Amino acid sequence: MSRDTFLARVRQAAAAGRAYRVGAAGDMAAHGGHGGADPDPAARFADEVEAAGGFASLVDTLDEARLLLSTILREDACQSALCWRHPLLDRLRLAELLDAHAMARHDHDSLSRCSPDQGRAFMLAADVGISSVDYAIAETGTLALASGPGRERSTSLLPPLHVAIVESGQIVPNLFDFFERLDSSDGSAASLASNWTLITGPSKTGDLELTLTTGVHGPGRLHVLIVRDSSRALLPPNQPA
Repeated sequence: MSRDTFLARVRQAAAAGRAYRVGAAGDMAAHGGHGGADPDPAARFADEVEAAGGFASLVDTLDEARLLLSTILREDACQSALCWRHPLLDRLRLAELLDAHAMARHDHDSLSRCSPDQGRAFMLAADVGISSVDYAIAETGTLALASGPGRERSTSLLPPLHVAIVESGQIVPNLFDFFERLDSSDGSAASLASNWTLITGPSKTGDLELTLTTGVHGPGRLHVLIVRDSSRALLPPNQPA
């Protein structure tokens, strides 16, 4: 390969990468700074998720989030789900929703009753991973997930589709605020987690000949449902989604 051909391919790959806010250090401003508060963090977060190559849906209530999640599962013909255990997902009545779609549901409790080989097979075969978050960073569209029992990393790393349910109270303005929350030393399970995963858009890599590829090291699709008011009551149980 000639030098000119090689450099042309590098330029082409770099241009493709910038579509998802990936750039060289030279593209950055000489001095960074605190981004400050955004007048509408939820809307800013949704915009940045989209800019990073994900899909974001901003809804007002848990009812709307439930209906939208039902649509996503139906359109993707999902048969099995790997799920977090989380109070927000409990309020969403996720288990009931998956039962209505005749989907197999695997979480910490069900997988702990399986043999290691069987549990691994269930996780690898899951069509969708459904989680909440510990924090969501508005400035970059980033999901911050602390791993622990019931909130395994596999949920956001193994299935080809990751759906994250976020409520407005989980959104912080920027990375500075995120680290300030972690430095609060409140002794919570999240602040003491041994592992944090920061997710910005679907899985992307440029390792192979500088060609930007999605879905190699994790989900190729990310859909974030952002609920502005998660305190409002859901429809009565057993009402169709």
